[in-house]
Amino acid sequence: MDVTEAIAARRSVRGFLDTPVDAVLLHDLAVKASRAATGGNLQPWHIAIVQGDAMVRLKATMADKIATGASEATAYDIYPKDLVAPYRDRRFAVGEAMYAHLGIPRDDKLARLKWFARNFEFFGAPAAYFCTVDRRMGPPQWSDLGMYLQNLMLLAVDAGLATCPQECWAMYPETIGTFLDMPDDRMLFCGMAIGYEDKSAPANALRTERADEAEWLTTIR
Repeated sequence: MDVTEAIAARRSVRGFLDTPVDAVLLHDLAVKASRAATGGNLQPWHIAIVQGDAMVRLKATMADKIATGASEATAYDIYPKDLVAPYRDRRFAVGEAMYAHLGIPRDDKLARLKWFARNFEFFGAPAAYFCTVDRRMGPPQWSDLGMYLQNLMLLAVDAGLATCPQECWAMYPETIGTFLDMPDDRMLFCGMAIGYEDKSAPANALRTERADEAEWLTTIR
């Protein structure tokens, strides 16, 4: 597979088989992704791999959190508080498209909440990565995190694996920080489910659209 094919194939998968992923492969993908571009060679990413018994424990912990309705203060805004068009419209559209594939109507709030809770089961994935960063880092270094994670996702595609980057984990920074034994000077950015795609999962039929290039691309000669 070449880079163009991997970019076209990559998408957020929300239904995984329980087939284990080899621990050596997960480690190798994480290391290879570290060739990402990084300003000043800071390499600000810190990555934790969760699988096996640790994954079972984390899923059980989150099941208790969800069942009790426990919540925590986020360390950053996942989306801007005053999201405007066209960004707001795109977010709404992808949500409605997802629930349409799942057959969940807009007025069935309980079903939508139950589906959202699947995030904290990694959509059935047997393994995950967590990305954390030193609290002193700023927006340029956070962009480095994105480049690292993009590398990781493309490498996963090349290895026959599927991923789902999940900023929803920022909703439980204390729980994840404790679970990862994270030092106080570090904060959670996101998690990422990884595993083999369940091609029969209705959610995986979704293909998100991209804006026409005329909306965002400018050529200056």
